[in-house]
Amino acid sequence: MLKKLMNSLATGLVALTFAAAVHAQTATPPARPQVVLLATGGTIAGAGATAANSASYQAAKVPVDKLIAGVPELAQVAQVRGEQVFQIASESFTNEHLLTLGKRVAALAKQPDVDGIVITHGTDTLEETAYFLNLTVRTDKPVVVVGSMRPSTAISADGALNLLNAVTTAAAKDSRGKGVLVVMNDEIHTGRDVSKSVNIKTEAFRSPWGPLGMVVEGKTYWFRAPVKRHTTGSEFDIEQIAALPAVSIAYGSGNADDTAYRAFAAKGAKAIIHAGTGNGSVSNQVVPALRELRAQGVQIIRSARVTAGGFVLRNAEQPDDQYDWVVSHDLNPQKARILAMVALARGADSKTLQRVFMEY
Repeated sequence: MLKKLMNSLATGLVALTFAAAVHAQTATPPARPQVVLLATGGTIAGAGATAANSASYQAAKVPVDKLIAGVPELAQVAQVRGEQVFQIASESFTNEHLLTLGKRVAALAKQPDVDGIVITHGTDTLEETAYFLNLTVRTDKPVVVVGSMRPSTAISADGALNLLNAVTTAAAKDSRGKGVLVVMNDEIHTGRDVSKSVNIKTEAFRSPWGPLGMVVEGKTYWFRAPVKRHTTGSEFDIEQIAALPAVSIAYGSGNADDTAYRAFAAKGAKAIIHAGTGNGSVSNQVVPALRELRAQGVQIIRSARVTAGGFVLRNAEQPDDQYDWVVSHDLNPQKARILAMVALARGADSKTLQRVFMEY
């Protein structure tokens, strides 16, 4: 009796083991994340005359389908499909381009079959687009902006690895809720902080407060998270923005005068970003014009051309309270322009502008 029982147990164990093996072989593998690649042009879609041309080339030549086909490793990370939104060099990005791209990102983010979004972009204004999306697209899904410093035809081109790392980041669950990200040179940056600081080297993009993390051999590693308001925590919404007001940047320097400020105002600028020296300093020759323009309704925002770390302190260098001026805190002039446009599109006054510059 005992022997029959033992044989029966053994037979059952063999059957269970066989069934488990068959199930393991036939089980459906887990679905890969679905990532949409929005292509806008730039160096990552560029081509040079020879492999030695890493700095002289034509941007925005390679279409999105060829970008995806050129990195077959993408298929191991996610199901990637592409859309060609624009095919331009990023220095030609306009406010209308920002709005079109932002609305498309927002629409895709609402789709249940989209887990993450990657945007290929020229590097010249990549930081501005990333910050605009960070302010206006209300989603916790990963949105990653990526570019390259060398065209795909160059020796040691960086675009393919940058793109793979961007898709890896967009497909990673731990990327959710961190706002719009920029992935370049193995580093993950917040779109709020990062700026192009070099125009030749592949390590061109840097953040004054450091990157959020890195991508190494197909895995994301995180070291900090952004604390400023963004995406799902933003009061701004791309779906409620039909147009962006004119905001211009005037550069401070030695022997500066008020010509540029007055010209911008005459052309209809609703705000002028003063890219000042040091702590957003304003020369004695310019102060009277800025006070006059503010009295006419133009918002004056003091920023700084010094952007390696630090910020413009309110009522230092200039009596901002007395003049009803705004300071950009740690935002560089080009990012200050983006935030000013978004806030002014909602009719912000100077007090509201100062608040959003501190919160975003």
